[in-house]
Amino acid sequence: FGACQARLRDLMGDRRLRYLLVFKNNGVEAGSTISHSHTQIIGLPVTPITLRSELVASRSHYKETGRCLFCGQLEAELSSDRVVVQNDHCVAFTPYASRFPFEISISPKAHAHDFSVAPETLLSGFSEIVHRVLGGLKTVLRDPPYNFALHTSPNVDAEPCPIGHWDTLENDFHWHLEIIPRLTRVAGLEWGTGFYVNSMPPEDAAAFLRDAM
Repeated sequence: FGACQARLRDLMGDRRLRYLLVFKNNGVEAGSTISHSHTQIIGLPVTPITLRSELVASRSHYKETGRCLFCGQLEAELSSDRVVVQNDHCVAFTPYASRFPFEISISPKAHAHDFSVAPETLLSGFSEIVHRVLGGLKTVLRDPPYNFALHTSPNVDAEPCPIGHWDTLENDFHWHLEIIPRLTRVAGLEWGTGFYVNSMPPEDAAAFLRDAM
């Protein structure tokens, strides 16, 4: 993650790139084409639809309430049975509206919008949580194929940039890592509607992982 952070900072100097995605495909079923474990970074000249939806919703919520949408979600999750593991800096939880069995989100506890400038203490705490969660998944699900993707701030130095486009970004967005084990397939209902069928209640998934760890 330290290497990813350094590469993000360097790539943000390229003003053609609007978004930089850190992701991992682990296992053939998750789209991996190389046998050994590896993480990838891709620079994009556009902001991806998924990230744009998060950014727009976060900005709208902040302008209406004056609060970060993700911080509000964290408050609710921290008082639930969906917390998998936490330390002083980060928390891993199975989201209330999980799309997939054992879907996990990992976020800093304190508000932070840009992974590339996370301090060493936060990066260390984050890495510890990721390591423990992936170990729990390996134990419970017998080393499943999985994907993870880091959702962080877009490149605010990309050009052209409309005036005021990112004026509240530091306050309204909250970086996080999404981990999705590949246990089910996306079928016709999901592709046709955008609705997801999840047979594993997130509270049960969190309990299984807590027991494993």
